[in-house]
Amino acid sequence: MRAARPPGPQRRPAPVRRPAPAPVPTAGGLPNPRLTGLGSGLFCAVVMFLLGALCSALFGASLTAYGVLFLPVCALTALWVRRVDLMTPPVVVPIAFAVGLLPLADGEEGTGSMLMGLLTALATQAGWLYGGTLIAGLIVIVRRIRLVHRRRTAGARPPV
Repeated sequence: MRAARPPGPQRRPAPVRRPAPAPVPTAGGLPNPRLTGLGSGLFCAVVMFLLGALCSALFGASLTAYGVLFLPVCALTALWVRRVDLMTPPVVVPIAFAVGLLPLADGEEGTGSMLMGLLTALATQAGWLYGGTLIAGLIVIVRRIRLVHRRRTAGARPPV
């Protein structure tokens, strides 16, 4: 048999934990998604393909308009990727540029002609390609420097 416990202080019920309220979006604020490495590659490739099709339909296959639209997509890809996957945007941006050129490439007579048009477009639009890759690379480098600086300052603080 168990010995009876002497009456002691009453236990308080555990406090009910409620989930934190969802952050309220600010009016006019930009979205701030966090894409994985694969997600950033898919985002960039799909957007560039759609922009290539749009330029082909609206601007008569203008490669200059496509190149100008490529630059903000590069910046968004580099800004929206997660911290863990910071090295992927400079890799996926040139691939997405080539994917977006598919609707713009001149090719009337089969696969060989299409491939030749794609290679010609890549060669003539290399400035836009390098510029977009440079933008993505610079944004990634700045984000990485800020991340390392934040980690160092957080680790350097004396414990309280």
